[in-house]
Amino acid sequence: MSTETPAHETDTEPEQAETEVREAPVRREPDDDLPPFTEQLSQQLGGVKGVVEAAVPITLFVVLNPLLPDQMGPMSGLQWAIVISAASALAIAGWRAARRESMRHALNGLFGIALGAFLAWRSTDARNFYLPGIIQGSVYGVLLIVSALVRHPIIGWIYAVVAQGGKKEWRENKPLVDILSRITILWGIVFIVKNAARIWLYYLDADNALGLVTLFGGWPVTIALTAFTIWAVRRRMKAVDAAAPSAA
Repeated sequence: MSTETPAHETDTEPEQAETEVREAPVRREPDDDLPPFTEQLSQQLGGVKGVVEAAVPITLFVVLNPLLPDQMGPMSGLQWAIVISAASALAIAGWRAARRESMRHALNGLFGIALGAFLAWRSTDARNFYLPGIIQGSVYGVLLIVSALVRHPIIGWIYAVVAQGGKKEWRENKPLVDILSRITILWGIVFIVKNAARIWLYYLDADNALGLVTLFGGWPVTIALTAFTIWAVRRRMKAVDAAAPSAA
C-alpha cells in the first residue's frame, strides 16, 4: 500500500504560505503614498526649466520697456519690447513642440503674452500689456476662495493630480479636505491682494512699477505658496497618521 502523499495536498502548502505572506500586515510610513517634497514641487511648477521659460517673456518686457528709447527705426521702444517678448514666448513654445515636451506651461504663458501684447500694441500703452494677467489673477483669487467655501478646494484637486494620480480618495479624508480648504483660501487672498495692488498701479499709470510687481509677485510668490502647500499638507497628514494608532 503506497504511503505517498497525493500531489494536490503537497501543492497546497506553498500556496498557503504565499497567501499568509500576502495577507501579513505591512507597516506604512506616513509619507508612503506621497512623492518626495522636491518631486511634488517640480511636478507642480513644471521643473526649474518650466519656471525659467515662463518667466522669460515677462522679464524681457519689464526690463526692455523702460530702457529702450522712444523711437528705434520703424518702431517705438514699446513696440520693440512687445515684439521681443512675444517672439521669446513663441520660440519657447516652438522649442518645446520640436522636442515633443509638455506644452502646458508654455501655452499658458503664450496665450497671456499674446493677448497682452495685442492690447499694448493697439493702445500704445505699456500698462495694457499686464491687463490680461490682472483680470485673470483677480478671477483666480475669487474662484479659489469660493471653491474652498463650498468644500471643493481647487488646490485640493491639483493636489490629487500631482500626489495621487488624479484619484478622488482625498475627498473622503476630512483632515486633508480641511487643510486644503484653508490653504486654498490663503492662495485666493494672496491673488486678490496682489492684483488689487496691480489695479492701483494701473490706474496710477505707473507702468514700470506695475511691471516690477508683476515680475516679483508672479513666479516667486507662486513657488513660495506651492512649497508652503506641500509642507503644510505633509505635516498635517503626518500628524493624522501618528494620532491614528492611539485613537484606535
